Amino acid sequence: MAAERVLVPLSDTVTVRQTVGYAVRSGLESADASAGTDADVDAPELEIHLVVALPYDADSPESQQQRDDAEQLLSRGTNWVEEDAPATAVTVETTVLGTDELLFGPRDYADTFGRYVDDHDIDRIVLDPEYSPGATTPMLQPLERELERKGLPFDEAPVERPARHQRLVSGGETVDRLFATFAISFGFYLVLGDPFYWFDLVTGAAVAGIVSIVLARVTFTFPLDRVQSPLRVVRFVIYIPYLLWEILKANIAVSAVILRPSMPIEPTLTRVNARVRSGLPLAALANSITLTPGTLTVRATDRQLLVHTLIPAAREDLFDGGLEKAIRFVFYGRDSAAIASPRERDDAEIVGGDEL
Repeated sequence: MAAERVLVPLSDTVTVRQTVGYAVRSGLESADASAGTDADVDAPELEIHLVVALPYDADSPESQQQRDDAEQLLSRGTNWVEEDAPATAVTVETTVLGTDELLFGPRDYADTFGRYVDDHDIDRIVLDPEYSPGATTPMLQPLERELERKGLPFDEAPVERPARHQRLVSGGETVDRLFATFAISFGFYLVLGDPFYWFDLVTGAAVAGIVSIVLARVTFTFPLDRVQSPLRVVRFVIYIPYLLWEILKANIAVSAVILRPSMPIEPTLTRVNARVRSGLPLAALANSITLTPGTLTVRATDRQLLVHTLIPAAREDLFDGGLEKAIRFVFYGRDSAAIASPRERDDAEIVGGDEL
């Protein structure tokens, strides 16, 4: 009897343990149902293939840490399988996917899983309902659509999802969120008021205290790093003059083009695969591009930007990736800013002109 083969993509979620348990139970049930009277009782009934797909970025300093975390998650997954099944009934295969390619969104993940299914003759994919590989939000529904489009058999694990707030209010994380929300609110209040006037200081502290108590739990949906988070604030302050300089240069360039009698305007749409994570880093890059005259971010999804450029100089700046490097500096540090430009990586292309 050929063993039932089940693929289980893992990510570090509150339901990953239950998902692995469901994959084992349902796989053994399926194997037992299809077993014949002449089946070899010593042969494994089930093969569980545990994989972690990484949004790989070889130029990122945290890439090795991501690989180490993936290996640890696979080790934990193997232990869970062994806990849930007889040793002779199940074999486990573990793999890290995406180490030789850049995975942007659900379609890339579905393509990667599809190749693995074909290479290993997988019968079924079991998906964690909270599956979110390297993203800030679960990506189950778009991934399921892509798997269905490719004709890949999949099954969503019917697990109970713990309330999300339980993950956000534990111990030191609560204090970190309260402090961060207070600092941001207080600073913003003083920017609008007078930081040297005692009344503004008192009312600002009161307002920031109320805001932090009410909104701290929903403002940050990820754990804050007590060392890296303040450093990012400092690097962001350093980034602001650079952004202002880029805005000034772009204003001069666009004004010079408009004032010329020939007005050499060349509107184009450009697709850029940015080497920043989705979520806040991608939003910061997209908004920085939009703030720069001559460029407008039309869409930002799955670390991919669609940007409208008005003049050739703006498009060239986009290909050179100056803002991308600066955003990487803000969120990942100085070493991470030393990255090849989108032009050098072949990560940018013109997808349309005036007709779009």
